[in-house]
Amino acid sequence: MSKITIKNMEFYAFHGCFEEERQIGTHFSVDISFETSSIKAEQTDNVEDTVDYSKVYQVIKQEMSKSSHLLEHIARRIINEVKQQFPAIESVKVEVKKLNPPVGGKMDYVSVELEG
Repeated sequence: MSKITIKNMEFYAFHGCFEEERQIGTHFSVDISFETSSIKAEQTDNVEDTVDYSKVYQVIKQEMSKSSHLLEHIARRIINEVKQQFPAIESVKVEVKKLNPPVGGKMDYVSVELEG
């Protein structure tokens, strides 16, 4: 079993509870880690024998382009789609961060982390 991680994928997207957030947009960061068997790829050195993380990135990019109100909803959609498109993935953890959220104070981000 191996764990593959992609950190700090950056997106400009239109998510939020406020109408302004869904119109103006803001910056988001996504981390994902997933477990899969890598035994064959370890032997063959062939990307087709593992989960291609560049394709996982494309799935996340697509999901981030769909507007949502809640970070929880975005994270669950990402998990569901990744697991559907890559059945070799046994478990996945996703963290979605909204950078500089409009909450009335200064902070780096607010995030939601889900597993599936």
